[in-house]
Amino acid sequence: MGAERALAVGLANAVLPDAEATLAHALQLASRIAAKSPLAVRGVKEMLAYARDHSVADSLNYIATWNAAMLQSEDLMEAMSANMEKRAPVFKD
Repeated sequence: MGAERALAVGLANAVLPDAEATLAHALQLASRIAAKSPLAVRGVKEMLAYARDHSVADSLNYIATWNAAMLQSEDLMEAMSANMEKRAPVFKD
């Protein structure tokens, strides 16, 4: 499958012309991820790793349990407050 087709079917985020553009795009994406809740980023990594080795049903069950715990996090409250106050959230590391 070529790059353009991979982009069209959602298997790629972008098709870039060269290594310099690819690095710039990767750094921009890394910056966006770094601005998110560390707890949420860790959770996404955990869910992807779990889902790789388990059934869809087991994975969805695991994700639901994880998400229920995240509803009680300080990060969620900070994200909601920041959104309402129209400011960037500040998460604890």
